[in-house]
Amino acid sequence: MTDDRTGTSTRLTLAQAIVRWMANQYIVIDGEEQRLFGGGFGIFGHGNVTCLGEALYQHRDALPLYRGQNEQSMGFAAAAYAKYHLRRRIMFCTASAGPGTSNLLTSAALAHANRLPMLMLCGDTYVTRLPDPVLQQMEHFNNPSLGVNDAFKAVTRYWDRIVHPAQIIQSLPNAVATMLDPADCGPAFLGLPQDVQGWAYDYPDSFFERRVHRIRRATPDVHELADAVTRLKSAERPLIIAGGGVQYSGAVKELVAFAETHRIPVVETIAGRANLQATHPLNAGPIGVTGSNSANTLAEKADVILAVGTRLQDFTTGSWTAFAQDADFIAVNAGRHDAGKHGALSVVGDARLALEQLSVLMGGHAFEQSWVDFAAEEREKWDAYVAVNVAHGNRPNSYAQAIGVVNELCDPQDRIVAAAGGLPAEVAANWRTLDAGTVDIEFGFSCMGYEIAGGWGARIAQSEKQADKDTIVFTGDGSYLMMNSDIYSSVLTDKKLIILVLDNGGFAVINKLQNNTGNESFNNLIADTPTAVDPFAVDFEAHAHAMGAIAETVENAAELAEAFKRAKAASKTSVIVMKVDAYEGWTTEGHTWWEVGTPQVSDSDRVLEAHREVESSRSRQRRGV
Repeated sequence: MTDDRTGTSTRLTLAQAIVRWMANQYIVIDGEEQRLFGGGFGIFGHGNVTCLGEALYQHRDALPLYRGQNEQSMGFAAAAYAKYHLRRRIMFCTASAGPGTSNLLTSAALAHANRLPMLMLCGDTYVTRLPDPVLQQMEHFNNPSLGVNDAFKAVTRYWDRIVHPAQIIQSLPNAVATMLDPADCGPAFLGLPQDVQGWAYDYPDSFFERRVHRIRRATPDVHELADAVTRLKSAERPLIIAGGGVQYSGAVKELVAFAETHRIPVVETIAGRANLQATHPLNAGPIGVTGSNSANTLAEKADVILAVGTRLQDFTTGSWTAFAQDADFIAVNAGRHDAGKHGALSVVGDARLALEQLSVLMGGHAFEQSWVDFAAEEREKWDAYVAVNVAHGNRPNSYAQAIGVVNELCDPQDRIVAAAGGLPAEVAANWRTLDAGTVDIEFGFSCMGYEIAGGWGARIAQSEKQADKDTIVFTGDGSYLMMNSDIYSSVLTDKKLIILVLDNGGFAVINKLQNNTGNESFNNLIADTPTAVDPFAVDFEAHAHAMGAIAETVENAAELAEAFKRAKAASKTSVIVMKVDAYEGWTTEGHTWWEVGTPQVSDSDRVLEAHREVESSRSRQRRGV
């Protein structure tokens, strides 16, 4: 075969061609060309070591390969890396056929839910089927073409099984185009059969030419913009909900300018935390189930809501009870799917362009100062509550106290990482943003185990730009026990983390939900686990120390402050352990209603009373329009 343009070709294996192509992909970020792929995470097995491993070795300088300890955590790290880079740089993950690959399913789902790009290059069974059934093959008795890798179709934006080396000439560019598309962004999966990985093909040399990518900015439709301006101008009490898409669009400055020019308060989603600094006068706080009294009070009174870059999930909307029944929504989103939710007037397009053009069309129109003043008064009340909530003294240790300590002592540009359990809610409610884009609360998939792995991935990304800043991880004991091996990864790769392990004796936030719905504590706290013959506390300090980290245990928030200072000064990963109360010290203000399924029939009067209480708010729930 010859290149149509140059008449030249190079004979390579499929695996060699994939890696060579990836090494020649670049992207423009802030006017500078950088490699699109920052490298990858890999655990080798018989499904990827002999062919893909050989190819990656040849490009180990251009595409550094980080050795993970668990495929799921590799995927978490790749997602966090992409989030740090605002979806403009990507990591690949490679796993062996069978369980190695299936371990990536959860992290693929996390990336899909959060609209984050990562490329999975995973082993597969033999196309020839001559040795079938092979080691670790999941046989489907009635469909020999179906295997474990087909499960990824549900949790990826792009999926392909490569059964001939020529197919990547189309498939690889399509996968990257999907991952870089603001509307379709998400994980991409390529199944690589073990025999096909080693098959050779004469690839046209033009396929490997340097390619420079740019993120598309979709211009909103002029008619949608005009309709949005008409609706927005009709408002008396407008409100902006700022989501994570504001940061991905690079639209923080435009958001601030729009809000200031037209005098509109701004509230933030969990993914949109750190759009505005805490001290900005129009920042009315976080909204929703894990939000603030200030933001939720405004949401109840707002008559027109401009939702920018958010998918409006139930924690943002209070399961759609946070707003007045007759409130109108305008949704600005790069994705049509998210822009059209709940009868919103859709503006499909890039957030930065939309805000700029909306502002031009709004002209000098500014809303009543009294609405802004009301928002500021409500935020002042919330700030006073948070100040008391995070203060420490003669009361039980709490998540909020630990958050307050770190907030007081960290650098404004340090990165904060938290995920499932009680900590995301506590960080969302109590964290006072010091600089834009510095908070990663993974609550799109609410995935336990993301914390330390995501911190490692974020630190790899951060070290490329801000090596003098820190990545700070908040994790509970439950998430720690679920996935902690990337403490070792961080030490092994010299990617320093500061990890706070806040031990409340189990899954305390779910125990709280269990109790709040009338149920007895059961199987969440270690002390209430019926099969635990002799419950005991884990020595997290010793465990972290065994993985090479600096580790210490503190008794209270005052000691935590001193330990945090030592961790800041240290040159490698530090783990600080503090016990917190499972029942006391939770943030009790700021919550909206959240729909949970409760039993209609029960022998327990407490359960039935809780069911009636939950159902009492259902009349406030919007029905989609």
